[in-house]
Amino acid sequence: MNDFLAQNPLVILIGACEVGFWVLLGLGLAARYLLRARRLSSVLLLLVPVLDIVLVTASLADVAGGSPPGLTHGLAAVYLGFTVAFGHSLIKWADARFAHRFAGGPAPVKPPRYGAARVAHEWKEWGKAAVAWVISVAVIALTAVVAGTGIPALPAIPSDPMWNWAFRISIAVGIWFVGWPLWTTIAPPRAPAAQLKG
Repeated sequence: MNDFLAQNPLVILIGACEVGFWVLLGLGLAARYLLRARRLSSVLLLLVPVLDIVLVTASLADVAGGSPPGLTHGLAAVYLGFTVAFGHSLIKWADARFAHRFAGGPAPVKPPRYGAARVAHEWKEWGKAAVAWVISVAVIALTAVVAGTGIPALPAIPSDPMWNWAFRISIAVGIWFVGWPLWTTIAPPRAPAAQLKG
């Protein structure tokens, strides 16, 4: 394990960025609601996207320095895509719960469960996944350009260490599309009869 980490320092950086995201989020919300220091809170929360910049810069610098693009570069691209696409939602989610718990804010609103509202919610969430896919694949392609390896032929993508990540998330986003927004559009969940009568 230590040898793997020594040969793949980007894995450590990805882990550090993930920990850093939650630490900055927690400190930012604590500053806002416990210390009532809104300016400090804003600064801490604005530092969250800096982690993404550090990660993508390190990944590109690594391949520019001669490292062959591989598994960890693909993982870094996917991590970046999903934190950019879902980071704001996660911050809002945590903020609502922190405000409710520590500042007398309203109870967090649960996602809709039925009807057109549920369908719209599923499309919105899948839209974030689609954005994450676009960013991830774009960063993988950029990494390949910087490394000078280019984009492999379509049949070779699943076996390429870095491009395999694009293949994996394409499958995941496709399954998400069929299983949630498409399915709820075709057959929107209906409220139980007892609730409809009430």
